[in-house]
Amino acid sequence: MRSSPSPPEPSDPPRRAGRLDVVATPIGNLSDLSDRARQSLANADVIAAEDTRRTRGLMQALGVSRPLVSLHAHNESQRLPDLLRRLAAGEIVALVSDAGTPLVSDPGAELVRRALEAGIEVRPIPGPSAVVTALVVAGLPAERFCFEGFLPAAERERRERLHELAAEPRTLVFFEAPHRIASSLVDFATIFGAERKAAVARELTKAHETVYRGTLAELAERAAAEPTFQRGEITLVVEGAQPQARRADERDLRRTVALLAKELPPGKAAALAAQLTGAKRSEAYALALEAAKRL
Repeated sequence: MRSSPSPPEPSDPPRRAGRLDVVATPIGNLSDLSDRARQSLANADVIAAEDTRRTRGLMQALGVSRPLVSLHAHNESQRLPDLLRRLAAGEIVALVSDAGTPLVSDPGAELVRRALEAGIEVRPIPGPSAVVTALVVAGLPAERFCFEGFLPAAERERRERLHELAAEPRTLVFFEAPHRIASSLVDFATIFGAERKAAVARELTKAHETVYRGTLAELAERAAAEPTFQRGEITLVVEGAQPQARRADERDLRRTVALLAKELPPGKAAALAAQLTGAKRSEAYALALEAAKRL
């Protein structure tokens, strides 16, 4: 008598795929948190937060409790192995910054990159951003813009960077610390030109939201005179350079390189021309090579 085949061994249920949610959170007003963001935070197995104290306050306001781990600029590389292990094991990790959209002048880029390399789904949960919020209330062209984040804290490096950006035609958006905004505006007015238009957006979406608009010279003067100007979180929006200003800068660079190239090798001529005009060294070097061929 043939024996009946034995039933197949029960198989383990398929492991669910992990997912990394990049969640935008309010920059001030809690009402700006989307329902989708709220659901993502509530469903996450763990929330990777730039500042767990601030995120815990947000979660308490939402009436949600989830495990939190810190992920900031100083510990991201140490946190990556554990978070990647969690994702590989099928967990959902929600990434949040202190406020606004993660990765925009905030940590998290390495986690996103490594998760994608590992084949993990990365899902964006869009929402508030101080960059776009300031841009739309500045009263300046918003069709094309360039976000520069924080300028260097050191005065010399800050001025060098501003020289490099002086001829940029797109509207420029910066973050700035409140204790540096007054001195930064003086540098902007000096290097970009006193009459260049700008807006300083302070404490966006919060109770003391204020947007100051005017020329760079007017804003620098106001920052020095009004103590409240130098308080809170600040986003600076600056008008792009006009075409005639860019042409003048190009002529200045060419003239400077041509003079220096007569006395110096291309590398030294380019370095000195870039320092004198604020142009990029690569642009100055290309012109120096052209000048050397003509000599």
